[in-house]
Amino acid sequence: MDFSTVDGELLRLMVVAAKETLEKNKDHVNGLNVFPVPDGDTGTNMFLTISAAVREAEKVRGGTVSEMAKAVSMGSLMGARGNSGVILSQIFRGFARAMEGKMVINPLDFARALQEGVDTAYKAVMRPVEGTLLTVARSAARAAMAVARRGTTLREVLQGAVSSAQDTLRHTPEMLPVLRQAGVVDAGGQGFVYVLTGYLQAVQGQTLLDSPEIGDLGPAAGTRPADTPTVEFQVTDEISDIKFIYDTELLLRGESLPADEIRRKLGEIGDSVLVVGDPSLLKIHVHTNHPGEAIELCLEHGQLIEFVIKNMKEQHEALLEKLPVAQTVTGKPTMTSAVAVPAPAIEKSYGIVSVVAGEGLAAIMKSLGADEVVSGGNTMNPSAAELLGAVERVPAPVVFVLPNNKNVIMAAQQVKTLTTKDVRVIPTRSVVQGLAALVASNPKESPAENESRFTRSIQGVKSGEVTYAVRAAKWEHGEIRAGDILGLWEDNIVVVGSDVAEVTTSLVRLMVGKDSSVLSLYYGEDVTAAQAESLAATLQGAYPSLEVEVHAGGQPLYYYYVSVE
Repeated sequence: MDFSTVDGELLRLMVVAAKETLEKNKDHVNGLNVFPVPDGDTGTNMFLTISAAVREAEKVRGGTVSEMAKAVSMGSLMGARGNSGVILSQIFRGFARAMEGKMVINPLDFARALQEGVDTAYKAVMRPVEGTLLTVARSAARAAMAVARRGTTLREVLQGAVSSAQDTLRHTPEMLPVLRQAGVVDAGGQGFVYVLTGYLQAVQGQTLLDSPEIGDLGPAAGTRPADTPTVEFQVTDEISDIKFIYDTELLLRGESLPADEIRRKLGEIGDSVLVVGDPSLLKIHVHTNHPGEAIELCLEHGQLIEFVIKNMKEQHEALLEKLPVAQTVTGKPTMTSAVAVPAPAIEKSYGIVSVVAGEGLAAIMKSLGADEVVSGGNTMNPSAAELLGAVERVPAPVVFVLPNNKNVIMAAQQVKTLTTKDVRVIPTRSVVQGLAALVASNPKESPAENESRFTRSIQGVKSGEVTYAVRAAKWEHGEIRAGDILGLWEDNIVVVGSDVAEVTTSLVRLMVGKDSSVLSLYYGEDVTAAQAESLAATLQGAYPSLEVEVHAGGQPLYYYYVSVE
């Protein structure tokens, strides 16, 4: 089909098709991870990010291209997971900015918006690296502009973008030595090629879905949808004395919506206030005894798209009796078992949110002072919305976020733009660094002093990991076979072998230095306590001057996390 204009519905179909293309190919993208470790999740992150965008797009069907682009931008921002997901959300954000106020656009407008999206993504990355998703997207945008300037159709513009993106993707190993050594193209770049391919398929009529199944758009089983955060908890009698009864959620559309003013006024009639979005679309949450007053307040500024009001006392009582609870008032009647808890009054100067996978590690982090522990990291990166929910639940005006994984840092940075709290992201790249930061925390000192403590602590710890190879690969000392045991030190493969204990011992030998005094082993779900204690005894014998500690981490996929201080 030769479209000469793009309206809101066509843009929706394009994003839906991109989602479906990523869904079908996410495992291929995951397999392009530079290291052959089992946590290559670039494809999954991009798929979950665009799935969240589609959920928001479905809510404004029939709107203008500007409204649709803003919905896609908001959804992708709230659902952004991992570095690739955050970069994709920034491309959507810049695209939406270029669409502001437009009913429909022409192919040249589309190409300009794509370029604006790429420019926005580059600005969002502190140190852009060429040979990545950014490079592929920039190439696609430039090609789209070149074709569009000749006065042509959207199909031809997208064909030019896809062709250029594919060509640049093939050359990414020449730009990044680490890709060349691994024998793969950039995973994020490949994911973006699939996004553009989905766009093109929709325009060509190959993937035109009238009504995608919303139930299939969410995260994998066991994870929450990347939407407005909900608070989950164990039901006990202790929370029955709820100060504000009604949990009220709204979606407000308008022009120049005053988010700060709405947030302030809602704070006067309730608590647990959350107002996020942009000047044309806001997601609003508040606990109040006067939901009608909250709705009237919002209606002064815009049009109410949907709302949900839940009686938390009734829900609590019903949950105690193990009964399903229907929402008291809703703009779209559904059943729910989620219960929101009023945020506690601010009692301390700062709080901490930490990200980790594994019940043992989560318990350790809680014991060391983490106010909220968000499940995720190596196997499932949390979304910006999940991190935002955790930040909002912390009873403090300043909240430190410990990502504990290099692929979570960018998503954590996005939370700063979604809350009125002072969010400070400590760039912990491993669980071990996160634990070191928590140990360094001192509640008696100011947030600024603790920030310095955290920074110093992560510089003074060595971080190692032991896992396995999911595919064959090359490394500087030879070949890696699928199933080999890998020892990583600060993100680099330094040991390859066939036995977990032997690889861990060799890794420790490399990590221990003259000034080392403490060696800690955090064993995963595939290691027994007896195996871990036996290894610790061997290491204690080899290094009698070290204090060797063993902890049950319970993390998936990684046999051991190793800390040397």
